[in-house]
Amino acid sequence: MKELMGKPRLRWACRRGMLELDVLLAPFVEEGYDALTDAQKHAFEALLACDDPDLFAWFMGHGKPADPRLQEMVAIIVNRVRV
Repeated sequence: MKELMGKPRLRWACRRGMLELDVLLAPFVEEGYDALTDAQKHAFEALLACDDPDLFAWFMGHGKPADPRLQEMVAIIVNRVRV
C-alpha cells in the first residue's frame, strides 16, 4: 500500500474549487482524520483525487461513488457534519 500523505499535503489537497467542499473537507482533516484507520485514510486520499462536481453531488446525497471505500468515507464525513 502506498505511503499516506502528511497533514500539510492533506490540508492543501482539501483546498478545492468549491467553498462548500472546503467547508466540509478542511475541518474533517483537522478534527476527524486522525481517528481513521489506515485503510480509511487511504480511502480519504482517494476521495480527494475525485472531481469537485462528483464530490459535491455525493456529499449532497445526489448519488454515490461506485467504490464502496469512497461510499464509506462520504458517509463518515457527512455523519460527522450532522452531529
